[in-house]
Amino acid sequence: MKHITILVPYEAVLASIDDPRCMFSGVNDMLEAAGKPPAFKIQLAGLSKEVKLHKGSFTVHTDLLLHEVTKTDLVIIPALSGNMQQSLELNKAFIPWIIEKYKSGAEVASLCVGAFLLASTGLLNGCQCSTHWMFAHQFRSMFPEVDLVDDRIITEEKGLYTSGGANSYWNLLLYLVEKYTDRATAILAAKFYAVEIDRKSQSPFIMFNGQKGHEDEGVKKAQEFIEQNVAEKISVHDLAVQFAIGRRSFEKRFKKATNNTPVEYIQRVKIEAAKRSLETSRKNIAEVMYDVGYYDTKAFRTVFKKITGLSPIDYRNKYNKEILSIA
Repeated sequence: MKHITILVPYEAVLASIDDPRCMFSGVNDMLEAAGKPPAFKIQLAGLSKEVKLHKGSFTVHTDLLLHEVTKTDLVIIPALSGNMQQSLELNKAFIPWIIEKYKSGAEVASLCVGAFLLASTGLLNGCQCSTHWMFAHQFRSMFPEVDLVDDRIITEEKGLYTSGGANSYWNLLLYLVEKYTDRATAILAAKFYAVEIDRKSQSPFIMFNGQKGHEDEGVKKAQEFIEQNVAEKISVHDLAVQFAIGRRSFEKRFKKATNNTPVEYIQRVKIEAAKRSLETSRKNIAEVMYDVGYYDTKAFRTVFKKITGLSPIDYRNKYNKEILSIA
């Protein structure tokens, strides 16, 4: 039987505590109904016996205090809420405990922005990690030694697991169920909880808003120009000349400020505009493509799928309400 410890940090998101408890206890119920022994012992652990969440709207009663946990095979770090810096400060007492349990052989999984707390341990340095796409820029700024792959639903490396944004942690929970039991049990759990199994990417959900949380005014002006001229064909050379910055220096500064090369940024701005058009208009794919400055169907389709994980047609069919109503 695997011992699972679900942490209850201050400022945690309640659902990301209760959902893993429901998943693993639900699997136990399924196994027992099939005449098999339960697979998991589940315990909630925190820094106090009662933890108030969501400004006191809910109270979680922990089973154990951290120092009372004598055995655990898997530590689950739920999502945090509010200001990440403040949340981490409130929960810094968890950090040495997580490190100790990991070094003693336990695996550790973070859900959504729980990755901030896991990254604070230093255990993720040099490893791949996912988190909510909306927090990607902040995460990279705070933890530059972690390889953030913000399009991924799940990462697994050296006994450390992370999940993408919001409800994508259900996919990580299913992944862990399969690892600790078997495929058939994971499929049964997926059907019971109505979760699409084996989902790999959160790319279709990512909304690109530009990364302007930096102080490089020259790069900001270039970003604004790109966003205001989405239908134009823009080259890196033209941008460097227009803003009187040497090309090599411009590319270096742009990458440092936005974590994208200028070409990547141009592509993401154009594709974000294309996504909005595909979601809300009745234009065909060619019209949308021309509106965002692409004239090569293959190139447009390739870049679109690389960024969103879907073809333009599949994206429109998935998200356009008018198209769905006609279908």
